[in-house]
Amino acid sequence: MNTFLLLQVRNADDPMRGQEVDCFARALDCDAQQIRVFDLLSGVPTVEQLDQVDLVLLGGSGDYSVAEGGDWILPALEAMRELCDLNKPTFASCWGHQAMARALGGEVVTDMQRAELGTVEVCLTQAGREDPIFGQLPQRFLAPMGHQDCVTRLPPGAICLATSERTENQAFRIEGKPIYCTQFHPELNRAALIERLYAYPQYVESISGEPIDSFVEHFKETSATDQLLGRFMQHLRAEHPPKTIPTNRN
Repeated sequence: MNTFLLLQVRNADDPMRGQEVDCFARALDCDAQQIRVFDLLSGVPTVEQLDQVDLVLLGGSGDYSVAEGGDWILPALEAMRELCDLNKPTFASCWGHQAMARALGGEVVTDMQRAELGTVEVCLTQAGREDPIFGQLPQRFLAPMGHQDCVTRLPPGAICLATSERTENQAFRIEGKPIYCTQFHPELNRAALIERLYAYPQYVESISGEPIDSFVEHFKETSATDQLLGRFMQHLRAEHPPKTIPTNRN
């Protein structure tokens, strides 16, 4: 049974702390009890804690920005670099996508002209079409989205897998590392995205200019991204199959 570590950047009273765990559990087809949670606002996980899990997850952040940072950001970015140095299987979405990019030498800015919210069309790059995980997606697909920060420059060693009309770097992987990052949220479906936005209604009007009730009516299902995390796990198992114990026939 796989064990996961979700690195969160959320206030203690953020109602989406538990929802995020449930969303990753749904996307990974696992029990929520298999997902351990570590709060990056209070520190960083030890190497021993990372060794105890099969996969590290990073998601959204509620009120926190990679571009604006805070006292917690430099240790958090160091944790991202450690994940890379350890070759730790990692899937990072939204805030995690931005944090990994900045930690490894990329650039992240807050830009309302490039902000995206709702179900947004994403297009695979040539590298994305050839990728063993992303290559199973349609050339163009809808993805759950909600961000004001964006990655304007990828770090060295990053390969861009997908793009959108407003955001050039929608997804990337690190060459030679089991690390994938997406600006969109493959852990969310339409219902979960709507629930997330009702928890942060202030972002809806600032980005869309519409009242939240009418804005969410336009959302569509995002079935193409629903299997992405599952495919990532399948790929990891194929790359690192469990060792078999030989039978003693004597």
